[in-house]
Amino acid sequence: MLQVQTKNAPQAIGPYSQGIVVNNLFYSSGQIPLRPDGTLVEGDVQVQATQVFENLKAVLEEAGASLNTVVKATVFIKDMNDFAALNEVYGDYFGDHKPARSCVEVARLPKDVLVEIEVIALVKG
Repeated sequence: MLQVQTKNAPQAIGPYSQGIVVNNLFYSSGQIPLRPDGTLVEGDVQVQATQVFENLKAVLEEAGASLNTVVKATVFIKDMNDFAALNEVYGDYFGDHKPARSCVEVARLPKDVLVEIEVIALVKG
């Protein structure tokens, strides 16, 4: 088991790592719209989702993976009314690649953000 850590994404704000690689699979912790320096990105769900994807790209790269190797994404959204707006950003980042996905509305997310996303990806070998 390999712990993934990069300075190009926000540091964990609790007792966990940015991600773990096990048997050529990368499991990310949920990413929220924090900049790598730990400051919160304000704005609507699209602005926040953009930062979340930039964070995911950074931890995926550190793990030897990419958005193109993601096999499963789990999206936590504060308001399902933002689903269509979130999908626009999601589609921009994944393009033609369509990993399996779950999306659930939750009552509250860390730091009261609008979106959190975690992924599972194949590590290039």
